[in-house]
Amino acid sequence: MRLEKIKTEGLAHLSYFLSADGEAAVIDPRRDIDLYLDLAREEGAVIRHVFETHRNEDLLSGAPVLKEETGAQVWHGPNPEKPVQYAAETREGDTFEIGGALLKVLETPGHTDDSLSYVLYDRSFEDGPVGVFTGDALFIGDVGRTDFYPDRKREVAGLLYDSLKKLTGLGEQCLVYPAHGAGSVCGSGMADREFSSIGHEKRNNPRLQIEDREAFIDAKVAENHYIPPYFRRMEEGNIEGTEAAPPAPMPASPAQLLDPGDAVCLDVRGIFDFAGGHRTGALCIPHDMLAAFAGWLLPADKPVLLVTRDEDQAIEAATTLQRIGFDNVSGFVGGAMPLAVKNGPLEVLDFVDTETVAARVDNPPAGWTLLDVRSLDEYESGHIKNSMHAYAGKLPGAANDLDPDKPVTVMCGSGARATIAASQLMRSGFSRVDVYIGSMKAWTEANMHTIH
Repeated sequence: MRLEKIKTEGLAHLSYFLSADGEAAVIDPRRDIDLYLDLAREEGAVIRHVFETHRNEDLLSGAPVLKEETGAQVWHGPNPEKPVQYAAETREGDTFEIGGALLKVLETPGHTDDSLSYVLYDRSFEDGPVGVFTGDALFIGDVGRTDFYPDRKREVAGLLYDSLKKLTGLGEQCLVYPAHGAGSVCGSGMADREFSSIGHEKRNNPRLQIEDREAFIDAKVAENHYIPPYFRRMEEGNIEGTEAAPPAPMPASPAQLLDPGDAVCLDVRGIFDFAGGHRTGALCIPHDMLAAFAGWLLPADKPVLLVTRDEDQAIEAATTLQRIGFDNVSGFVGGAMPLAVKNGPLEVLDFVDTETVAARVDNPPAGWTLLDVRSLDEYESGHIKNSMHAYAGKLPGAANDLDPDKPVTVMCGSGARATIAASQLMRSGFSRVDVYIGSMKAWTEANMHTIH
């Protein structure tokens, strides 16, 4: 038996390839499926089954693409919001043989109504399950979010509690294979580790330490999570099914930066490249942060012109965008920005240090705002006095009360999200924006005491 974990960086998505005796299955595949096909060829195995643990919200499932390519049967749980067009239904107690491996279905609702877990048995042994694919019900160090049904908050949190009891009853030896790792928007307290067991989670996962059902429900209802606008499109795509991703983007003429038409110039080079010189009106989202913020900030109905360091970065960025449904990448411009827009609309973004921010806090310039764009939980855990909070993903709307002609310093945890936010403000007409580089990390390391 062979079990391979496939991690999709950025999304922190985990999918799995399981093979035994010439047969194979894939659990929660991503949209770009070549890696699963390569593993099957390497094993000399036929992909018979594709298992989905739930309706994904944060990425497009590759299940319909794998079905089209291999003829495999796709399986999905009961009670979806709408019938899943490309999948057959499976329910608790159903079993599937993959060579010498056996998968048994558990219904584990709570994160979504259609959530399933798949319990893995090695038929050569009789000592109970060796592992369980938990989807978004149980993570390493956390459990799934339960806020997708706002009218049923307490009900679905209670369903997750019951599902977790099922999972923890599988035995301490059982290994845990979740659908996401640390950094995913599907949970906030995941460990920076992608291996665990039921026994370890029972002893160390904070949510599993809450024995009382009502107390667990209270804790889940009190959580703060953000729902990016693209989630709804992912849900719809994962009901209807998606096609294979389009080809990699082609190089575009630097002249397109001067006149991109209705395309959004998306600068993915990095915050320092962007600050040093960028096309006026460009949106900055570093390539390794696209999965977290493109779904918030990119309009779904406009083409995207990528600004990259090179072709490799362009391909990587386009692949990430395709995984979350942004297929209309018109091309990319790579290389040095000042050369690309020579005699054209070039802007810079200033960075300021801790001493400068501290001086402004002590003696605020006229009309100045220190804008903290971290998550609400981060902000409430400690922030610089008199700073204003507005989450980066919700800009510029969250900053409607600010005067675009007055000075704004943007901060976050280190400066990366602040640069993304600053680019949004500049695109919206804010003319006096700079970024506190280092942000809360630098402030804390400097032993500043003006934290509330």
